[in-house]
Amino acid sequence: MEAYMAQGVRERQREQTRRALLRASRRLFATRGYPAVGLAEIVRVTGVTKGALYHHFAGKTDLFRAVLEEVQQEVGRRVAAAADAHDDPWARFTAGCQQFLTASTDPELQRIMLVDGPAVLGWHEWRALDEAAAGRHLTEALTELVEAGVIARQPVAPLTHLLSGAMNEAALWLARSTDPADLTATREALTRMLEALRAR
Repeated sequence: MEAYMAQGVRERQREQTRRALLRASRRLFATRGYPAVGLAEIVRVTGVTKGALYHHFAGKTDLFRAVLEEVQQEVGRRVAAAADAHDDPWARFTAGCQQFLTASTDPELQRIMLVDGPAVLGWHEWRALDEAAAGRHLTEALTELVEAGVIARQPVAPLTHLLSGAMNEAALWLARSTDPADLTATREALTRMLEALRAR
């Protein structure tokens, strides 16, 4: 019994260490960018040993990947919350798409998700993570709209990729923009583009 309890304590401590590493790394990556942050600084800020870091992550890139996945899941939760505030399927869909753009302009998320993400992991891995985090929800929303006749009947997979690509490209552009009015203009352009999908 004592051994079982001790194992439980160790597991909780390991998880606390992992969470602390992710929190500190996320803060540093968001404010300074991936290239400017070293592992020595991460372990110093976290108060753990380098050995403890390597117990959880293979290295800096692996740690960044875990932070990016966390950020993408957070954006997914924001999108889902915005969509779930509506009963109408079309309103759910458009609110979710608009929230993705809005969340993508959050400075803390922006640098990790849009600036350093593709640069550190490479386009293909970054795109695969993005698709795993958001692609399924977009596919489900579009499938519901096609089946309800709100969007003209058509294959959903290419439409999902076209919309996802457009929104990701807009988010990447907004990440480089210095004009606050660009978000409003992009949201308006997205509204027009989505409205064009509706069956007449």
